[in-house]
Amino acid sequence: MSNRKKSSLGRSIKNNIKAWALLAPSLIFMLGFTVYPIFKTFYLSLTKYKMGMKAPEFTGFDNFIKLAQTPLFWKVIGNTAFWALLTAIPSMIVGLGLAILINRKTKLLSFLRVSYFYPVVLPMIAVASIWSFIYMANNGLVDQTLIKLGLEPLLALSKKDTVLPALAGMYVWKEAGYLMVFFLSGLQAISPEVMEAAKIDGSRGLHLFRHITFPLLGPTFLFVSSVEFTNCFKLVDHVMIMTEGAPNNASTLLLYYIYQQGFTNFNYGTSSALSVIMLVTLLIVSIPRFFRQDKKVHYN
Repeated sequence: MSNRKKSSLGRSIKNNIKAWALLAPSLIFMLGFTVYPIFKTFYLSLTKYKMGMKAPEFTGFDNFIKLAQTPLFWKVIGNTAFWALLTAIPSMIVGLGLAILINRKTKLLSFLRVSYFYPVVLPMIAVASIWSFIYMANNGLVDQTLIKLGLEPLLALSKKDTVLPALAGMYVWKEAGYLMVFFLSGLQAISPEVMEAAKIDGSRGLHLFRHITFPLLGPTFLFVSSVEFTNCFKLVDHVMIMTEGAPNNASTLLLYYIYQQGFTNFNYGTSSALSVIMLVTLLIVSIPRFFRQDKKVHYN
């Protein structure tokens, strides 16, 4: 082997060693806090394991079979699906509306941006506490307003028909500003020349948005929808603070059910099985939609 080849091979090995050394901290962190817990959860989902047991007992798919035979499990799944519909799509619509509103020159632009984004920086626990007072039965802002108008109090968090929509209203208020940032970035990435050409051709208002702006926002919509459908599944703080699943588990969502099984009932096998179901559900919802929509997206 010539000296030149030896030198090139030595530099290549040296560069690879440096690259792996730089990646090592992140890889170790990912293996320890992401990959290992996932495999551990899959294993525990196939076992009977409760607090006080010395070691898990392998039971196969018994946890999944028992969950499928439990009416509460299907109620929780229904609640979670309904919650996703109540939060994901409205959050994107409001976020897009806010982005369009502030994507223009105005004297109040900075104030509007801060106002719309401010709920995002508040912790969910603080937001849930604030909205608990707003929805408080009889004495809250909503019920007091209705009483003064001569109407019956709503008792939003005490009725099974209104509790999830009430929680969804709080979530959309907090989440819309976060999605607004992505939509605003997408709007500002659209070439001004394209918009000017469309206007010269006579496109205005809704027609311009439908045929020009909306298609060019395809990559943003793909990213935002993936993030939002994931986010709406992984919230538990607001349920713990505002309802604890009441009334009669009408507001019990999948992640809160996992928390109950794992940290209230100390049934780690069942909670792991529920976690696997949640992971598979997210994969089923996200991956096919991502590949199907990606083919229809227009990238600049």
